[in-house]
Amino acid sequence: MRQDIRLTKQKILVSLMAIAGLTPVSAAMATPLQDKQGTWTIQGENDAVSTLNGTSDQYYTSGLRVNWTSGTDNLPKPFADMTSAILGKGMQRVSMGIQQLIFTPSDTQIAVPSSRDRPYAGLLLGTVNFISDTDLSRGIFGIQAGMMGPSSLARQVQNGFHGAIGDTKNKGWSHQLANQPIFQIQYGRIWRLPVARIGSESRGISFDVLPAASARAGDYRISGTLGSTFRFGQGLDSDFGISTIGDGTDGTNAYKATRPFAWYAFGGVNGTVVGYDATLQGNTMRSNSPHVDMKRTVGQIRAGLAVMFYGVRLSYAQVWETQEFTTARSGLFNYGSLMLSAKF
Repeated sequence: MRQDIRLTKQKILVSLMAIAGLTPVSAAMATPLQDKQGTWTIQGENDAVSTLNGTSDQYYTSGLRVNWTSGTDNLPKPFADMTSAILGKGMQRVSMGIQQLIFTPSDTQIAVPSSRDRPYAGLLLGTVNFISDTDLSRGIFGIQAGMMGPSSLARQVQNGFHGAIGDTKNKGWSHQLANQPIFQIQYGRIWRLPVARIGSESRGISFDVLPAASARAGDYRISGTLGSTFRFGQGLDSDFGISTIGDGTDGTNAYKATRPFAWYAFGGVNGTVVGYDATLQGNTMRSNSPHVDMKRTVGQIRAGLAVMFYGVRLSYAQVWETQEFTTARSGLFNYGSLMLSAKF
């Protein structure tokens, strides 16, 4: 009798959802697909590239990343075994790239920066990430190595670009943080949790949530991040969302569109606890290095749009952050992140 009652309740629930056009999304829809093509990505971030009235050259002012992500399950056995041991069983990829990050104070037109302002700093890093995908999660483990300081070529890139467009060059780069080798390890995991679909499978709109956790440790940054992203659109099972440069989950470049044209809008929040940041606290082994008092917690809001068609993915994210140091200007800092990926 109880079993009959349960079955009746289930039938009523399914009928009501069908009438409303709301269909629960099964785990099978999120099963990752074999993908033998590699993915090339170029990504740019800037505080002046913004849907809002963005600032010009202050704090995190510019980021550039070029990256290649392999197809699935073609790692040499030693690396495949290591990835399985660290991230668990799943479809494996390797991701390799180079990124440059540029930081400046808010006043870039004085020759000697204020001791209360963010130091000039540049980073040039190479990244190798190993990725493991299951039906509904992606794990990422990797290393970063490179240089902070004049060897990052941050001054040449920023002032060279300003000169090319006829803009004023920043005047305080002679006071940037000194050269320092950088070595980092990073780990992240993203879960893709389907929520619902409105309408038919081919034409309907799907909804999901992407909880995420990541951590990084090294002589650039020691921090941990928790966050979640909400998405709605078509073909959500094509990827695991959009990353920003330097957040430790850039292996999310990997995607395979599950329909000829896929798209989604997204919004999310992150919270980061920071134990150390060399770009704020100065060179690790120099007591007289420029520095400011760092805030231990940083909040972030993201919103944007991604589209996938004919093997290409184009995305834009608007990012708002709470300030990273105690003497920063009040209010949220914002920047835009534009990414283009193509499969070959």
